[in-house]
Amino acid sequence: MLGESHALLNEFPEMEEKIVSLMESNPSFHKEVKDYNALDKQIRVLELNNSPIDDPSMVQLKQHRAQLKDDLYQKLTHE
Repeated sequence: MLGESHALLNEFPEMEEKIVSLMESNPSFHKEVKDYNALDKQIRVLELNNSPIDDPSMVQLKQHRAQLKDDLYQKLTHE
């Protein structure tokens, strides 16, 4: 759905405690979560403004968000 938040806590609510704990104890993880959430917000704003960028650019942003989410998920499930 357009404009839907994909913030990490929304994507993995069952891992909230672990996400918060890692954000507090691991500065690198904290930065990655902030970067992921900022990218998600950027995409959401573009979607809500009728995507004022070309389709290939939007696809690239969404692919980058998916890669970041996959990386974060791996860290959540292997730490």
